[in-house]
Amino acid sequence: MKVQWAEDDFDLPCGVTQLGSSVPEDNRSYVMYHGTTRMNAQSIKAAGFRRSPDGMLGCGVYLSRDLQKASCYPIDHPENDRVVIKVKVNVGKVIAINYQGHPRQKTWHDWRYGPVFDTAWVPPNCGMVPSGLEEDCVWDPNRIQIIITRLGLDNPVNNKSYVMYHGTTRMNAQSIKATGFRRSPDGMLGCGVYLSRDLQKASRYPIDHPENDRVVIKVKVNVGKVIAINYQGHPRQKTWHDWRYGPVFDTAWVPPNCGMVPSGLEEDCVWDPNRIQIISVIEPKPVQVNNDFPVNNRSYVMYHGTTRMNAQSIKATGVFDFNGMIHKEH
Repeated sequence: MKVQWAEDDFDLPCGVTQLGSSVPEDNRSYVMYHGTTRMNAQSIKAAGFRRSPDGMLGCGVYLSRDLQKASCYPIDHPENDRVVIKVKVNVGKVIAINYQGHPRQKTWHDWRYGPVFDTAWVPPNCGMVPSGLEEDCVWDPNRIQIIITRLGLDNPVNNKSYVMYHGTTRMNAQSIKATGFRRSPDGMLGCGVYLSRDLQKASRYPIDHPENDRVVIKVKVNVGKVIAINYQGHPRQKTWHDWRYGPVFDTAWVPPNCGMVPSGLEEDCVWDPNRIQIISVIEPKPVQVNNDFPVNNRSYVMYHGTTRMNAQSIKATGVFDFNGMIHKEH
């Protein structure tokens, strides 16, 4: 079962938002996101967007309604130099480019090849984007209005408060809400409460646990004195709160992409649970599927998977052929 981890605002770690998977309607306005570098973000804020000369959809401004998609860009670029720009876009006339080699894949705005479109949309899970997330390409930069710029995760500063997240089970979440957090006896950073400023990281836990029983607790943390544990075998990796080994720290922080966490996402470990204030519990939102018992004489949207060749035949004749069994559409 696919789930969506959603927040109502934009003040959350890059990487997770509610997926924009519905078909964009002509002439509607949508919130979208663009991932870039800090330097490029400053240029875009000053002079506006400019079309990329080429790409999967040809020339245009590449965006996505999916923050998770945008936050991955620029790919292979240091996370602390990534920025996500939140924008509002009037999509104009939209075409869906839903398979590689689509006849209008790079010519959707070229009148010489047919009707002119303002936005090309790649649906999620259509096989064109490795991540399975949706993509949009907008021809006219004037259709794009900047709302806000969101920086990647900066180094936590001593004695500042941050929003963080903790992934757990529904039962454990009830216990934590009732009695507060308790330190884990051990882990990568030793004893402490494990959290992350990255919702994407927290939403994966407990690993190998059913998604419909996972929840994420959103908290506010005063980090106190922070130490960066940025490589395996760091001399204070598990002793950062032990005065016998040097200065005492309140929070241990694993930077993103330092090689300690397989996902490359940041991790935090807080010693004192009293530094943690619960804000809310975020529940997974299943992708909407109507599994109710069908009611007599009601109409329902349904789907049929087939080959491209069969699809053309069905569109032309209204006949389904399943291994020699014919069913004609009425």
